[in-house]
Amino acid sequence: MNGNPPTYRTKKLDLKPATVLLLIGVVFIAFSLRSPLTSVGPVISRIMEDLSISGTVAGFLTTIPLLAFAAVSPVVPKIADRIGMARSLFIALLLLAIGIVIRSSGGIVLLISGTLLLGVAIAFGNVLLPGLVKMNFPMQVGLMTGIYTVSMNLFAGLAAGVSAPLASATSLGWRISLGVWAILAVIAAIVWLPQVAKRPVLEASGPSRGPAPRPLWKSPLAWGVTFYMGLQSVMFFTTAAWVPEVLMARGMDAERAGWMFSLVQFSQIPFTFMIPILAGRMKDQRLLVILITVIYLIGYGGLFSGNMTAAALWMILMGVAGGASFGLAMMFFALRTNTPSEAASLSGMGQSLGYLLAAAGPVLFGAFHDLSGNWTLSLGFFLVVIILLFLAGLKAGKDEKTVPLQ
Repeated sequence: MNGNPPTYRTKKLDLKPATVLLLIGVVFIAFSLRSPLTSVGPVISRIMEDLSISGTVAGFLTTIPLLAFAAVSPVVPKIADRIGMARSLFIALLLLAIGIVIRSSGGIVLLISGTLLLGVAIAFGNVLLPGLVKMNFPMQVGLMTGIYTVSMNLFAGLAAGVSAPLASATSLGWRISLGVWAILAVIAAIVWLPQVAKRPVLEASGPSRGPAPRPLWKSPLAWGVTFYMGLQSVMFFTTAAWVPEVLMARGMDAERAGWMFSLVQFSQIPFTFMIPILAGRMKDQRLLVILITVIYLIGYGGLFSGNMTAAALWMILMGVAGGASFGLAMMFFALRTNTPSEAASLSGMGQSLGYLLAAAGPVLFGAFHDLSGNWTLSLGFFLVVIILLFLAGLKAGKDEKTVPLQ
């Protein structure tokens, strides 16, 4: 590989007012990207009862955003190249607020259509944040990736925690639990507005486009990154959908099972921050892939064993591995590319196919349970996915670029 590849060693942030404002904008966008999703689960039974919908239809409230991510992510970099990253993100935040309001405003048609719209809006943030960070913080990619992934997970946990109590505290019930997050999206849009005013057409490619890239689907490295993103998403969404049910089937009451899953959520937070910083200081991340795989295997292997006396330990290890793999997956979009445009394109590919895989995970897990009549085959599915994640990580973690410098 010729030329001078970019370095991602963390250097001190230049805390000029403009930089601080941009940093705050990134954090508020990240705040807005998960709360509309994680607020649904705790009030799903209230929605089903109020709207008289089946469990299958209710399940689509989780699946529709993932399918929207898969459908929209490939075109997001093209739109951003045309109208600019700053403007694309601003419009996405407005669409997110509108989608949240629509979802909370009426019957099943508005519920589904609002969910679809907010899924489209979130896809823009998912795809563009890695490229935005690469463009504006080239010497602090690891630090900034850690900051925005922690911000996403922090509000994801907060939304899940306050959703049910908020529904019980007001006469609006589940509608206020889901609708309140529109306020956060509006605040994020206001905080982000100076970036649109300063850079009305901020190109995703940055100052230099470099050589014309070959299609990403022809790059084995791009596929490695894509499958790493997708398979860690399978682990997270399948865990969120089914592990509390597995714990209850093994004798836990619902309250304790919910508390156990909260350990998974909160255990993720420090590692979604630390791993991107650590990965940014390493040319080759395969050692991290190996360590994460070992932790995954211990955590999910413990759950598979049925030893519930150490359930809290298994949940913590599952959270550590999940948070670390998510942070590493988001970091790969910057580490394995040369320009912000390439990072956005790889992010689009990885998140499109990745969330399509994620949508299939909970379905397959449930199907294995129906087929076998117990949880053994389903939990074995977790172990197979971990091995596949390890193999993808060995490719994604190698010191290469999807488009080598000329």
